[in-house]
Amino acid sequence: MKFLIIQTAFIGDVILATALVEKLHQHYPNATIDFVLRKGNEGLLKNHPFIGTVFVWDKKQNKIKNLLSITKQIRSNKYDSVFNLHRFASSGFIAGFSGGKKIIGFDKNPLSFLFTSKIKHEIGNGKHETERNQQLIESITDSIAAKPKLYPTSENYDAVKQFKTKSYICIAPTSVWFTKQFPKEKWVELIDALPDYTIYLLGAPDDAAACEWIKSEVQSSKLESCVNLAGKLNFLESAALMQDAKMNYVNDSAPMHIASAMNAATTAIFCSTVPAFGFGPLSDNARIVETKVALDCRPCGLHGYKACPKGHFKCGFSIEIKDLLQ
Repeated sequence: MKFLIIQTAFIGDVILATALVEKLHQHYPNATIDFVLRKGNEGLLKNHPFIGTVFVWDKKQNKIKNLLSITKQIRSNKYDSVFNLHRFASSGFIAGFSGGKKIIGFDKNPLSFLFTSKIKHEIGNGKHETERNQQLIESITDSIAAKPKLYPTSENYDAVKQFKTKSYICIAPTSVWFTKQFPKEKWVELIDALPDYTIYLLGAPDDAAACEWIKSEVQSSKLESCVNLAGKLNFLESAALMQDAKMNYVNDSAPMHIASAMNAATTAIFCSTVPAFGFGPLSDNARIVETKVALDCRPCGLHGYKACPKGHFKCGFSIEIKDLLQ
């Protein structure tokens, strides 16, 4: 059997899609499982034990040319089943012209008329995104969603070994969307209130300045134990570090899904978005913290905004630090 999974959205979406890899491997341990993702996310699946070829689509340069090229490569592989998790036209094109014997995707994709089977995708129906994705493969597996999983290598663990000599907490304070970010001033409050653990601030290179500002504002007694690692670790190194943290404080963003994929202790902070959308943490030891104030403007959107539409950002500022320390 040859399977292809398509998920060309963001980091968190790719991580959640690994739940399908786990489930397909459980039912078809000898099957070939390939994956399509956007350039920049391929590091998540490096040396993955159950994935064969990772097709990397460069969406920023020669987008259409690269789309046609990757579709041609995929078509030559003659897949038994193609599962498209992405709900936009580009992935619909790849799936629709993949030449797969079966092409299964969500009905919201504008090119879903090219699929052999269409599955309804509903946000806020009480299902986690992994459960919604599971619907695409339940006809050949079962209806129970697996958990997402990442596989750091021994080299990844060796790279972060130096940071694990003492008990520590990881904090990933940023997000692509401003209204998904716990306010930076509140992060400073949290760090000042935490017990005497080493604090690692995590993020991409673009997050380094924001993490450095947070570090610069903490109490002098916390300064030495607060370490800015933003931009210094790759995806799987971050995952390896988060795995053994006493706690991982994260927004409703990619680091939350990394923690889920490592079954790491998680405190997930939801500001403008809500857990009912189906993207909450999946670790055995996971908590969700959100405002207790009734706000008629929350949630203001599925993905968040670059600024609070109301200008007050009460969904973030009204979250109490004591709730994060429980």
